[in-house]
Amino acid sequence: MTRHLMIAGAAVAALSLAACGQKTDETKGAATPAEQAATPDANPSATVPTPSDETKADVFAMKAADSDLYEIEAAKIAAKRSTNASVKKFAAAMETAHKKSSEELKAAIAASGATITVPTMVSADMQSKLDDLNKADAKDFDKKYADDMVDAHQAALNLLQRYAQDGDTAAIKAFAAATAPKVQEHLNMAEGLKNGFDTGEDVAKDNAKH
Repeated sequence: MTRHLMIAGAAVAALSLAACGQKTDETKGAATPAEQAATPDANPSATVPTPSDETKADVFAMKAADSDLYEIEAAKIAAKRSTNASVKKFAAAMETAHKKSSEELKAAIAASGATITVPTMVSADMQSKLDDLNKADAKDFDKKYADDMVDAHQAALNLLQRYAQDGDTAAIKAFAAATAPKVQEHLNMAEGLKNGFDTGEDVAKDNAKH
C-alpha cells in the first residue's frame, strides 16, 4: 500500500514538473508588445538573421540614409517621367516622407552622441538602380517604378526591424522602431500600385480619369 502511494506521488510530482517546465517555456516564448513591434513580419526576406555589421550604428545609419536618398531621387524621376496620376501622387508622398525620415535619422544620431556623418549622395549600387529607372521605356516606366518601390521598401523595412531589435545604440534603435511602421505603410502602398499594374486595374482607372 505504502509502495503504491509512493509511486503515485512520484508520478504526480513528475507531471507537475513537466507542466511547470512547459509553462516556463511558454512564458519565455511570449514576446512583449515592444518586441513584437520590432520583430520582422512573415515575409521570408524579413526574417533572416541580422548581419553582424548591421548591429552597429554607423553601418545602419549609412544604409538607412542611402535608402532615403534613393527614395527621394527615384520620386523625382517619377515626377518627371510618369504619366500615371496614382504613381505621381505616391512619388510626391515618398519624397516628402523620406526627406523627413532623413532629418529624423540625423536627429537620432545627434541625440545618441555618436559621431556619424551620413552620406549626401546615393551609393554606387543605388545610383545603378536609378540609372535603370531612367532608362526604362516610357510605356514600362510606371510598372518599373512600382516594382522598384516594393523591393526598396521591403529592404528598408527589413533593415529597420533588424536594427530596432538588435542594434547597439538606444536613440538610433528608437528611431528604427518608430520608422518601421511608416515604411510598412509605404510598402503596402507600393504593393497596391504594383498589383494594379500587374492586373491592369490601375491603368484602367487612371485612363478613366482623363
